[in-house]
Amino acid sequence: MLRRTYTALRATLALLGLTLLVVTATPVGSWYARALAGPFNDPDGDILILLGAENANDGYIGASTYWRSVYGARAWREGHFRMIVVCGGSGIAELMRDFLVFEHVPADKIVVENRSNSTRENALFAADLLKNMPGRKVLLTSDFHMYRSFRAFQKAGVEVEPRPIPDALKRGNAWTQRWQVFVEMTTETAKIVGYRLRGWI
Repeated sequence: MLRRTYTALRATLALLGLTLLVVTATPVGSWYARALAGPFNDPDGDILILLGAENANDGYIGASTYWRSVYGARAWREGHFRMIVVCGGSGIAELMRDFLVFEHVPADKIVVENRSNSTRENALFAADLLKNMPGRKVLLTSDFHMYRSFRAFQKAGVEVEPRPIPDALKRGNAWTQRWQVFVEMTTETAKIVGYRLRGWI
């Protein structure tokens, strides 16, 4: 019994050591994020759907929400979008709207979906708004989030073209952020599995 415990403990420690080495020494999180993102071909369209991420902290948007908003403003300036739909409950959508207006996106071109508190709810509640908005729809979110969100929108009956942004892909190139990215990728994988088991994607 003692020998088995020792063998199991040694194997566990060896696995942890290998994980530590791989995550710290290589951008494995970035590689995985690229796989989840799909192609980075920046499609143009009529309606840009912009998904929020973290909850607002003292009235400020979180890092992933900030970068999604930055790339959303860039897409507006560089493309031919007629409207932007921002999604996120708990004040996230309103903060994203304010940021976009600061970046010179006309306020009357921004539609706020502020009831959702999950990716599935993003898709379901946005679907209600989008059914009266004809045209080509483009979904913008973080690289690691695109796999699940794209499929959630498809499941909700909304045909979108994916436009991922390099979020984890960029952060994972700095070794100081690789563990944070690894944890986020692990969490996202668990969410993907959960969504599949529930039939949400």
